Amino acid sequence: MAGFRGSPAPSSRRPAKPGTEAAARLVVPFEDNRILTRLLGEFDSHLALIEDRLGIDAHAHGNVIILTGSAPSCAIARDVLEKLYTRISKGETIGAGDFDGLIRHARAEGPEVDGQAQVATRRRVVKARTPTQSTYIRAIEKTDLVFGLGPAGTGKTYIAVAFAAHCLEKGVVERIILSRPAVEAGERLGFLPGDMRDKVDPYLRPLYDALYDVLPPEKVEHDLESGVIEIAPLAFMRGRTLANAFVILDEAQNTSSMQMKMFLTRLGEGSKMVITGDPTQIDLPPGMKSGLEEAVRLLDGVEGIEAVRFNVGDVVRRDLVARIVTAYDNAK
Repeated sequence: MAGFRGSPAPSSRRPAKPGTEAAARLVVPFEDNRILTRLLGEFDSHLALIEDRLGIDAHAHGNVIILTGSAPSCAIARDVLEKLYTRISKGETIGAGDFDGLIRHARAEGPEVDGQAQVATRRRVVKARTPTQSTYIRAIEKTDLVFGLGPAGTGKTYIAVAFAAHCLEKGVVERIILSRPAVEAGERLGFLPGDMRDKVDPYLRPLYDALYDVLPPEKVEHDLESGVIEIAPLAFMRGRTLANAFVILDEAQNTSSMQMKMFLTRLGEGSKMVITGDPTQIDLPPGMKSGLEEAVRLLDGVEGIEAVRFNVGDVVRRDLVARIVTAYDNAK
């Protein structure tokens, strides 16, 4: 149990933060040292994350964690630690993302408010890591058409695919249809080797990756072969009525006005539709209007439709991605 006994060597622990010496001090006890070891993470990495996110000092000693810093931040840290300790005791596996998600929610809503939405599939439980992700999950839950707008790394597509898998497993829908426009972002589609499927699969690969992450691989393979799960370029949607299905259009910023109208009007009875995209990464030819931006504007206020906007603060891929997005935004 070396992961939590006593403090790490002085050289491995960051110095106390300025001004924390006279601040609040909380001692948080835990009963089961085996669970506590998993809570702390390897080399106390989860405590280091709490320190970094909340600007406090978090120190493990025996079966307690000592928190020093501002009273509100220490209260958030205690609440996060206790909630994740409970999850581990119930058999859940946690990681840095779980700490990050609870901290973000607590900062927005207060430490005692458990506003973290989630989507459960047979393979995993996907918990919202930002308040906007929680808003997004709840919008999909109660609305038949949702736009998810924002930069890369905010979980727009992944959450939509997880919700689609959840609905399929629960029998809410009979099939999943995933689509993307095959827009050539500076590269020539015609020079790719193979038949048409070989040419379009690279554009659809992120959708495959999300499916395999939230569903057992054998189920994905079976459902792809049987047509229960269909992954196809946007052009293949023309003339169809998509009933009793969970339909996702990804990278929708690269649709034309006509393509977007065509796709929106495919929605049939018993179906849900989620449309995701980043309006700042449009790969359409110069002068061509993005169908995503136009649709969000025209449908604003229409009953049964919601638009959820993510920003750089919602990037969960990793901190470096958020800094990259910020640098590009600042350069405009």
